[in-house]
Amino acid sequence: MRHRSFVKLGAPVLIGALVLSASACGSRDEDKGTGGTGNKTVVKIGVIAPLSGDLSALGLGIKNSADLAAKKANEKNEVPGVEFQVAAEDDEAKPPVGQQVATKLVADKAVLGVVGTLNSSVAQTVQPVLFSAKLLQVSPANTNPSLTQGDQWAAGTKKRLYDTYFRTSTTDAIQGPFGADFVTNELKFTKIFTVHDKKTYGQGLAGTFTDRFKQNGGQVVGAGTVNPDDKDFSPVITQVQKSGAQAVYYGGEYPAAAPLSEQMKSKGVKIPLIGGDGIFSADYIKIAGAAAEGDHATSVGAPTEQLASAKTFVDDYTKAGYKDPYEAYGAYSYDATWAIIQAVKGVVKDGKVPDDARAQVTTAEGSVSFDGVTGKVAFDEFGDTTNKVLTMYKVQGGKWTPVKTEEFK
Repeated sequence: MRHRSFVKLGAPVLIGALVLSASACGSRDEDKGTGGTGNKTVVKIGVIAPLSGDLSALGLGIKNSADLAAKKANEKNEVPGVEFQVAAEDDEAKPPVGQQVATKLVADKAVLGVVGTLNSSVAQTVQPVLFSAKLLQVSPANTNPSLTQGDQWAAGTKKRLYDTYFRTSTTDAIQGPFGADFVTNELKFTKIFTVHDKKTYGQGLAGTFTDRFKQNGGQVVGAGTVNPDDKDFSPVITQVQKSGAQAVYYGGEYPAAAPLSEQMKSKGVKIPLIGGDGIFSADYIKIAGAAAEGDHATSVGAPTEQLASAKTFVDDYTKAGYKDPYEAYGAYSYDATWAIIQAVKGVVKDGKVPDDARAQVTTAEGSVSFDGVTGKVAFDEFGDTTNKVLTMYKVQGGKWTPVKTEEFK
């Protein structure tokens, strides 16, 4: 594909320049309907997510949903004079790889925003790279509160470190307590054993759950850790068995949570595993098999399939023919991409891109507000979503079934 450059913005080159295209031929994803249509400025939206490995089911849902949003923007001529393209990078769910691909996207001057990441631990390495280039990042999936509110958020001292970072999913400061309230009030459990995978997301989620559960009068009868790539969970299962726990609360993701649940049940520990959005995937049930029955997971927002606002998204995703499902974060990825598109819309006029486009797009993001797939999309002073709706799901009949949806207050 050959691009002819119309404009090269001045120094510093690492932050400013944009490649503009007279005619853009689509890649294997773009050729589903976003071929070039005349002299349009190509604006790229980067995606950083795990596109391979154990968490690829979630990552591919993020990528495809971002791609769909870009296609719809092009079809609607949402930003006159602009053609959106998606530049997707595989972070492999590894922080060092995330840092590398973030640097690669920074070097592509056509990139004005990035959707991602999935993992909070990867976000920690990506944030400073994009911030140094004034490049906007909107995550559809990160839930660790420190990413927006600083390391001392739990102590009441909130400080935003990266004003280039936003997210469309609510945080574990809400998700953990929501899960704890459900366990206390709905399941009536008073004794819980907690396990986390030592990663930023898992440890943080287990922490906020624990604090709220204790406030509710519950007793944490034991706490253990595992490694994300563990295969044998016998040591922690033995601890659970001796503890008298009524359930295990797991902070982490499905590649470890599912075999933990399966091995627990096979060893006679017939209690549910309860977790957060990191285990809310069809792959959890595929891996755990029949042992998943009765397990619970919280996830951000209301069930996509039940939202009137999401009907068009679901239909369009199906019609687009993506081979992978949109999974837990698809709708949030679509809204994250659309939020970037709206910020670009406020900055780029008739295809003309200002010299400081990245900085202007980031500033514009703070004021973006629209009715999205997941509901009202807007951000607070920390870059967090104002949408605080969550859902508790239960595995029933071999599938995740919503059992309670509410706005957390």
